[in-house]
Amino acid sequence: MNRRELIKFLASFPAIASLAGEKAASQSPSNNPVVVESPDKKIQIVFELCERSGQKSVPCYSVSYRGKPLVQQASLGIDLAPAGPLDSNLRIVKVARSERDQTYALNPGKTSAARDHYREAVISLEEQAAPRRRLDLIFRAYDDGAAFRYRFPTQTALPELIINAEHSTLSFVGDPTAYALPLPFFTTPYEVRYEILSLKNITPDSLIGLPLLLEYPNKIWVGVTEADLTNYAGMYLSGVVNSPGVLTSRLSPRLDDPRIKVKASLPHTSPWRVLMIADDPGRLIESNIVTNLNPPCALTDTSWIKLGKTTFPWWNGYDIKNTGFTGGQNTETHKHYIDFCAEHGIEYHSLDGFENIAWYGGTIVPYRGQDITKSLPEIDLPEVIAYARQKGVRLRLWMNSAAARAQMKTAFPIYEQWGIEGVMVDFFDRDDQETVSFIYDLVRLAAKHHLTVTLHNVYKPTGLNRTYPNLLAVEAAFNLEYNKWDAHGSTPEHEMMIPFVRMLAGPVDFHSGSFRNVTVKEFIPRNVAPVTMGTRARQLARYVVYEDYLPMIADSPSAYQGQQELEFLVQVPTSWDETKVLDGSVGKYITVARRRGRQWYVGSMTDSSARKLSVPLNFIGPGKFIAEVYADDPRAPDQPTKLIRRQLKVTAADTIPAVLAAAGGHVIRLTLAK
Repeated sequence: MNRRELIKFLASFPAIASLAGEKAASQSPSNNPVVVESPDKKIQIVFELCERSGQKSVPCYSVSYRGKPLVQQASLGIDLAPAGPLDSNLRIVKVARSERDQTYALNPGKTSAARDHYREAVISLEEQAAPRRRLDLIFRAYDDGAAFRYRFPTQTALPELIINAEHSTLSFVGDPTAYALPLPFFTTPYEVRYEILSLKNITPDSLIGLPLLLEYPNKIWVGVTEADLTNYAGMYLSGVVNSPGVLTSRLSPRLDDPRIKVKASLPHTSPWRVLMIADDPGRLIESNIVTNLNPPCALTDTSWIKLGKTTFPWWNGYDIKNTGFTGGQNTETHKHYIDFCAEHGIEYHSLDGFENIAWYGGTIVPYRGQDITKSLPEIDLPEVIAYARQKGVRLRLWMNSAAARAQMKTAFPIYEQWGIEGVMVDFFDRDDQETVSFIYDLVRLAAKHHLTVTLHNVYKPTGLNRTYPNLLAVEAAFNLEYNKWDAHGSTPEHEMMIPFVRMLAGPVDFHSGSFRNVTVKEFIPRNVAPVTMGTRARQLARYVVYEDYLPMIADSPSAYQGQQELEFLVQVPTSWDETKVLDGSVGKYITVARRRGRQWYVGSMTDSSARKLSVPLNFIGPGKFIAEVYADDPRAPDQPTKLIRRQLKVTAADTIPAVLAAAGGHVIRLTLAK
């Protein structure tokens, strides 16, 4: 930023306009704003000590994009016990600047490599009066967003960190449209539908889960979330009294003392508070900023992490047909599933639950102390393990989080000896500091014993999968399990919110793979052999559109019998070298292209409206390609299980029309021609 640009930018903030004429080189850190620019200079963060509600020297920050203010003089602060708030009467002691530009590998990931390029300022603050507590504020500006966090250094004035509240505000300019996740309580699985709100309608009584997506009238998009949530409480957002449009952070309370949110020794850091910024929502989906803001991979060897698909019989209610035995938690059923996996090349079979009984005995909820290294009497577990090994199929084991908490230190080494691939841990329903720390310990212990992890009934991902890539997927979404009992089910409109909002935080597990497809009007919930709204092509497209590093093939073997599209589910990759969002409108439709090697997959999904989309192929690179197209059958609008499959010879100069039925989908697999 040159001097003229700096003066113009600073002048847009009234409280610091009087300083705009000073040279940057002459600015003293004690009384001048600190400006942090992104490497491409499109995003600017301005930090200053301002006056707010009669308080002086309050830490404030502003954020702009392409010169347009997005957040203006938002205040920061922490309520500490027992000494009280640390949010005013501060002075700047030191400003340390740095810049970083590195590329690191991601496996699994939406891209195989991620660029971590940012400029940073660490602003060291100190109270101007006793007890002179110290606090560092760290700001980073990326080309695709801005982030900040609190750091509490070791100090005699603060022998222990006890946080009663964090007051990180977001004073957004104007009244952008909010695509929000209103939650009733802090104890939540994040499984509710998104709502479209005016930002000013988010009240102090609201509790908004992250991520939050904002759309400005000038088509600037902002995603709000958090990253590197480690030994801290999860963050939510609420409105501020008498300040419409201003949001403030609220931390999940501890169960042992709800007045306390975080308790830790020093030094300690908060998670990053992240603003993802772009002029198109697709760029937010492509961003790796959440993983960038997490520590590097902690594992020296990740070769044991083998990606694939898994069965999940709980979802279809163990719907077994024409086998001569009754489906359920028994040896015959699991061997039947293993045979199905072996026949079709599905890597993993999951042992889960049935009719509220876990595979290890006792109720699924609540957990009552059953041994998770032993099975129900009806399951000969050693025989099932041996049979799976013989067939080249590996097993995954579901468990209640309370079971993992009680027994993982004993069970995980045993699972490793058995050759178990991984675990799904369920029913957390909290993100207080203790639960966050437990999940970190669980994922780390699982990695030590070569187990992958998926998490259900849990808070949104925050990038832990960079540090521990054995964490493959997180649910944190209202999804297809609700088709078993909810009158409205997972609607096409809701499913078009997931990529634009939920996926900003990271990979999402979604009970995919239904081949019992019905129209929206035909939908009726049922527990056994549930149905899904939309076409067969839509179910295929979900594996391309949704980011999930261990997707389910969740329907029953009988549902797939004779269905050629099963081959697509089995072989579609789950980790990618490159991701491009080609087109989309929040809650309405989306087209995503993903590359693995020289092969491209393009998936399109729509809401309850039929659409005609175009897919220009200018991204595929040189050469001739064979395009395999899976499309809704226009001759059978009331038969959603039908699709048409065709092949085309194409180059980067071509455009493929995509005609989607209501609640439809479209998939293109592009392979370099021999």
